[in-house]
Amino acid sequence: MANIKSQIKRNRQNEVRRLRNKSVKSEIKTRVKNAVVAIQAGDDASPDAVRLAVKRIDKAAAQGIIHANQASNRKSALMKRAAALSSK
Repeated sequence: MANIKSQIKRNRQNEVRRLRNKSVKSEIKTRVKNAVVAIQAGDDASPDAVRLAVKRIDKAAAQGIIHANQASNRKSALMKRAAALSSK
């Protein structure tokens, strides 16, 4: 445990941010999973699910929770999966 006041405050801030980031990352995973499941099922709502997943990924990148390149990679992978599954 830190003795320095500024480090104690920094630890508190880091914990709050860690929990906030954790919930956002979890939501991204959930949205991507829902999109993939919708595509596999051939739902009419699958474009909406993909759009929501991409929106959450973009918001996380804008907030600095994930890196911009990571967001781009995740969106690319999602679109590849969507194209592969919808063509079948």
